[in-house]
Amino acid sequence: MRGRRRAVILGATLVVTFAVMRIALSFRSDADFDVAGYNIHHLFTGLLILTACAIPLLVSNPRGRLDDLLTAGFGIGLALALDEWVYLIATDGSNASYLLPVSFWGGLVVVGAAVVYIAVLGWRGADD
Repeated sequence: MRGRRRAVILGATLVVTFAVMRIALSFRSDADFDVAGYNIHHLFTGLLILTACAIPLLVSNPRGRLDDLLTAGFGIGLALALDEWVYLIATDGSNASYLLPVSFWGGLVVVGAAVVYIAVLGWRGADD
């Protein structure tokens, strides 16, 4: 049951994070996060969150709420990273390019593929 629970949490956080980021940035695509003159895309923030959550999930075998929290954090970080993957490959990386169809559909396909992969693994018997 734990594997399926993780799959649901992971899939839900991927979808919700993708939707929230897309909606928020469609209203204000110039909401840049700059550090020391460098524009930090949410792909990189996502990788930090993903890493911070994945390592304890893999090495400490958390249970209960901590397991759920780390799984959700992993999903949030993964969604942030996957959302920008096609965008940064297929466009010039500008704020205006984030709103292009190639960016949206690329993010949707990549996040959607991850959700399908999670569903297949989660419902195929990834239980403890």
